[in-house]
This record gives sequence, structure tokens and C-alpha cells, in this order.
Amino acid sequence: MSWETKTLGELAARAGGEVRTGPFGSQLHKADYVDDESATPVVMPKDMVEGKIDTSSIARIDLETVERLCAHILRAGDIVLGRRGDIGRRAWTGQVEDGWLCGTGSMRVSLNGSPDVRSRFVFYYLALPETVAWLEGHAVGATMSNLSAGVVQQLPVRFPSLLQQDHVVDILDAMDDLIENNRRRIEILEEMARLLYREWFVHFRFPGQENVELVDSELGPIPEGWEVAGLFDLAEVGFGFSFKSKQFGPEGQFPVVRIRDIPKHRTETFTDEVSDKRYEIHDGDTLIGMDGDFHMCRWADGLAYLNQRVTRIRATGQLGQMALHLSIEAPIQHFNRTIIGTTVAHLGKRHLQEIRVPVPDTATAHAINDQLAPLMILEANLRKQNRVLREARDLQLPRLVSGELDLSELDLDGVLV
Repeated sequence: MSWETKTLGELAARAGGEVRTGPFGSQLHKADYVDDESATPVVMPKDMVEGKIDTSSIARIDLETVERLCAHILRAGDIVLGRRGDIGRRAWTGQVEDGWLCGTGSMRVSLNGSPDVRSRFVFYYLALPETVAWLEGHAVGATMSNLSAGVVQQLPVRFPSLLQQDHVVDILDAMDDLIENNRRRIEILEEMARLLYREWFVHFRFPGQENVELVDSELGPIPEGWEVAGLFDLAEVGFGFSFKSKQFGPEGQFPVVRIRDIPKHRTETFTDEVSDKRYEIHDGDTLIGMDGDFHMCRWADGLAYLNQRVTRIRATGQLGQMALHLSIEAPIQHFNRTIIGTTVAHLGKRHLQEIRVPVPDTATAHAINDQLAPLMILEANLRKQNRVLREARDLQLPRLVSGELDLSELDLDGVLV
């Protein structure tokens, strides 16, 4: 099999595309962002999760700003890269994301119509460890790594024939499709849990509610027999350990969860530094990132350890873990909207101590926990399935995209079982 090598800039030029950085901060101001779900999303590095664009905390801009920054509009088939901070983040722009904006700190790679490469092949090529290492090695910046378009244009890309690229893409896409299907099922389970929680805890439409009067409380009317409690009364709240970041690596005895790992629900950071048992994370624990965007997740990736500025919430009271998690989503989202920092927003212990939630009587609490527990178990199992699928994909990806593995040697059915 014959392979060629060209720079990413050459490939983009031959496709009539480009490698372009997003607008600078002087072009896109905080005042340009709007609180409107129908407005155009702006893709920042933090929004690039698992090769896709995560819209859970994405910023948006109005049409006038989009028109002013039209040179940075993303089109289906583009690749968007993180160019500063966590080098190596990337996401695919599909039909849904067509017309969104490449944001500050991001970079657009357009290869549509290339006579040499499939854009999707390059998307996977950018995930190779050696590719990420090349980008990290060419980034500059004393406090935060930065990539320029000129540097990324010089990235060498090695590729086979278009037919061979199509075979590689088909195999990797098949694995990604299985992961995506599970992700969608997880989303459905999460929405089912939220709807059930809202019915019982917001609208108070729970079994037997017709025989219960509403009484005043600090949160407004709640059913008689219910009470209002603080987060620290309902859970063990744990804060992270100050691990030495210089000892972090892809291998080690102890997996460590950092803020960046929360949206991914998994970590690839390890250390040999020993910490105390009180910093352990177990499956089912709720994790909250305390800086930037206050992401939350229910952990399902096995035993790990809390890094500093990550908080663990473990239910100890009448509310089960899923019900407690759902009860604090709205307060954390409120803090996300209202806490403003000079550079990065910070969530503190005092904020968590302000959280107050409704707690039902014992019988109703047992009933809601019984309803939510199976959803939580199924969600955790799907996340574990995805972990196995990702490990299989990540094992095969470097061998496929680099040409180390001959496609005729690969048992695709075995990989996808």
C-alpha cells in the first residue's frame, strides 16, 4: 500500500479550503453573547468532547454578530481544533452544526473536496498520539500553550489512497456509531429521570399527592410531611487532593479525575503519588468541577481519585444518589449563570452550603428511589460498555491510521462484538 505525505496546509490549499484560527478576543466580546437557545452556537475548546461538540454549556451569539464574523462560520465536514490550553481537542462538524461559529481559542480546518484526503480520515489522523505530540511540541506560551494557523499548516499528514482511507474511516466510524448509539440511550435515560423528578419534586404529582396538603416553606409551598434540607445534611461532600501535576501521566497506579475529565465521564490521567482513602471516587458518585463551567457527572468509570477543585457528592440521607444529583442540578446551573470571576468563575464550599432542596417523607423517598435506581444502573452499564468500545477503538485507531495494521488482518465483527 503506497502512502504519501503532505502538510495540512498543502492539503487544505489543494481542496480550496483553509486552516484558520477563530476570531480574536478583540473581535468577539462578552457583550456579543446572548441568552437565547435559538441563537447561533460558538464552538470553544471546552465544547470539544469525545470528538463531538458538547452543547451543554455552549455560548451563543445573535445573527448580526454571525454576519460580522462570517469568515469563521463552520460548514459540515469541517474539523474544529482547540488551539490553546488543552492541545489535542478536536470535534467534527456535521449537518447539525453547519453554520455554527468557530470561536476564540479554536481553529477551523476545511478540507472538503480534497483530491488527496477525506476530511474524516484527517479527523482521525489528528487523534494519533504522535500527531498530538507534534502539535504540543510546536505550541508556544509560558502559561498557556497556543497554536497558530501557520504552525498547524506545517503539520505533516501521511495518508494512503482514497479507497484505503474510506476503509479506515468505515471501520472507525462503525465503532463510533456504536458509542454514539449508547450515548443517545444514556441521554434518553437521563431525560426520563429528570421528567420523573420534576413530576414528583417540582409539580408534586406523586402517588397519593391528592390526599396531601401543601404547606409553606423557605422554598415555597411543599407537601405536608416534606422538609427542606441542606446539601451537607443529605450527603458526604468531599473536596480534592492537591496532587503534583508534574507526576501526572498516561500510566500509573492511581487514576486521577481533573475538571476536564468530568464532561467525558472518564480520565486518562494517572499518578503514582499516594493520597488518602477520603479522596476516592466510586461508581455512582456525583462530581462537580469548581472552576470555569461547573460541569457535573455521575461517575461510572471505576475507582479513581479526586484532584483539587473537583468535588464529590455522595448521598448519605433519605434521598438516593440519583434523586440527590437531580435535586442539585438547578442550583449548580444557577451558580454557573451568576458567579462571575475576573478570569475564571470559581465555585466554593460556601456556595454548596447555600443549596437547599425539598426532601419527601420516608415512604415517598423510598418510592422515588425505587423508580430512579434502575435508570441509574442501566445508565452506568451503558457507560461501561462505551468504555470498552473506546478502548477497542483507541487500540486500533493508531494502527489503522498509521498503516501499521493491514485491513485484511482485522476481524471487524470481533472488534464490534
